[in-house]
This record gives sequence, C-alpha cells and structure tokens, in this order.
Amino acid sequence: GTRELATCHPEHLVDRTDAVMLTGGSAYGLDAAAGVMRWMEERGRGHSIGGGVVPIVPAATIFDLVPLGQFSARPSAQMAYDACERASSTVVAEGSIGAGTGATVGKIGGPQFAMKGGVGCGTATNGSILAAAIVVTNALGDVRDSSGVIIAGTRAADGTMADGERVLRSAARASAQTAAAVDAASVRGNTTIAFVAVSALLTKVQLGQLAAATSAAFFRRITPCGTSFDGDVIFAACPPTGPEAPMPVVEALAVAAMEEAIERSVRLAKGRDGIPGLGDAHAQR
Repeated sequence: GTRELATCHPEHLVDRTDAVMLTGGSAYGLDAAAGVMRWMEERGRGHSIGGGVVPIVPAATIFDLVPLGQFSARPSAQMAYDACERASSTVVAEGSIGAGTGATVGKIGGPQFAMKGGVGCGTATNGSILAAAIVVTNALGDVRDSSGVIIAGTRAADGTMADGERVLRSAARASAQTAAAVDAASVRGNTTIAFVAVSALLTKVQLGQLAAATSAAFFRRITPCGTSFDGDVIFAACPPTGPEAPMPVVEALAVAAMEEAIERSVRLAKGRDGIPGLGDAHAQR
C-alpha cells in the first residue's frame, strides 16, 4: 500500500518532499498521513499554493492485519501527529513498536511457524559521506546476518530454522496439497518498507537510482526476496545542500546502512501472540 509515490518521480511538479511516513495497518494505515500533513501545515511547511501550503507526504504501509490478530488494529491520524511531535534525531525506537508492531518474517510455513519482524535502524560512513536507514521488516522470507546465517524466519516443528527457500524448493516437488499449503501461507501479509537518507547532494534521478541500488540489501539479508507475494518499497532522500560523491560510493554506503537496519529490525523484535521474537532472548546493543 502506498500514497503519493508519483511526487517522488523526477518529472513531477514538486521539487522536494516534506515528510515520508512508514506505517502499518495495510491500506487503512495510509489515512494516518493526514496527521503528518496537519502537523506540517500548522508550521507552514509544504508546497506553496498562494493562500497556504500543501505538505508533500509520500507514504508506504505494511500488510499486517492478519498477524496482528485484530483486524480493526490500525494507526490513526492523531497517532501520526503525535509521532511528529515526539520525533527525534537522536533516539529512534526499534523492534516491535510503531509501524513494526504487527510485522512478522518467515511466513512460508504459516503463521504458527513465523517470527516477529519490526523496525530497525542502521548507519554507514566513510568519514565524509553518511548514510542512514530505517526499515520495517515484514517479509515472506527469512532474515540473515552478515555471514549469511538465518537468524529469524520460518521455523521447523522443533523450533529450529527451516530455511524458507529450501521449503519452497521442496514444495515444488511435493504433493499438490503441500504446495497449496505453502501458497496459502505465503499470502498472509508481506511487505518490507524502508527509507534511506544520505548526506551527499543528489538529483531526483540519482535518488531514484539510489533507492534501486539499496534494494541489494534486501536481497542479501532477506531470502527469498522480491517474490510475487512481497510488495517492497524503498524511499531515498538527501538534504538540499551537501558534498558531492561518486554514486557507487553513496550506493555502497546506503546498502551497508540498510543491511544493518534489517538485521536490527529482527534482533530487537519482541514476541507476541505466540510468535517468538529474537529480542526476547538476545542482548541488545
């Protein structure tokens, strides 16, 4: 689910974005953007149209209505307004909170064998350029650490990691009933949404390239990724002024920041409703 993605395109009339919202609650959650717009309008921030401003607020939401266990659980415009009031550049809540409340990963075996996903942040720098990322990991597949080991995802009956990709390959050769069970489990709400910002000065076209390049982090850390049942979105942004840098350098930093964010999103996630989270047993840094 997305809102106002067209404003991010290079050919669009507006030359900047005022805010980006990541939320839960599926398409219903996109209504929360009204709270962000109200907060921005009260402060005169937005696209000027004579008598006032129109805040430009692209948004993306995860499909979490089923994992939440309560279809009516969704964010409101007031929640988004309050989030703007409390926003901080130094302390960002991670794990099973905010847009990550209903996030889960490893749903190939069905909800009873999934694990909690959540919100995660990451940074990377080469000393002159900084990249920072935030992600809400709500994936069909498993999440891996930097060495390629699965740390959260589809579990086997004994609680060990089942390896979702292996399960899918096996299902293709198994009975029609097994394949159908995997197919049904796969549609139970997926979508990983993310935002990456870099300190380098980039054009709108380059920001589009940066967002595409940053998807490498998804494919490295989430397996399988980009399936027919995943609807992933990455926003990219930069300040109005900043140093110039070669795009491959900026892209590499953005990928590193996003990889860290994805890993932290599950390491800090706490279990709920019988779905275990890595944050229940792992020490946090």
